[in-house]
Amino acid sequence: MSNNYVTDIMALIIRLEKRKLSQKIRAIFEAVEKGKINLMIPAMVLAEIGYLSERNKIDTNLHEVQDYCQKLPTVTIEPITAEVIYRSFEIDDIPELHDRIIAGTASLKNLELITNDPMIIKSKYVSTIW
Repeated sequence: MSNNYVTDIMALIIRLEKRKLSQKIRAIFEAVEKGKINLMIPAMVLAEIGYLSERNKIDTNLHEVQDYCQKLPTVTIEPITAEVIYRSFEIDDIPELHDRIIAGTASLKNLELITNDPMIIKSKYVSTIW
């Protein structure tokens, strides 16, 4: 297990909604919640959660994410910077913009991305775990 990870939207939603995760991913989130490892949440994940919550597509909302981040010092929000955008546009095998920005964040930080998205998992530009 690494000491640092980046999460995509579905992994975070599944954890916050207390749905079933694989033992490996559950162990990562539990280690984050015990303060043993760090988790970065790309700002794009927040935007997607806000959008999906507003349209009643998910039960999780931005307030829950904010509470999660505030109570856990090992969880940080990673901003969308110019460097993230530049790296995202080097990723030419992920067609969807939001996914590219999330993958670009993980790639720029050289960290594994917790994701179940098949397009991201297939990418040669980012290391994933699920």
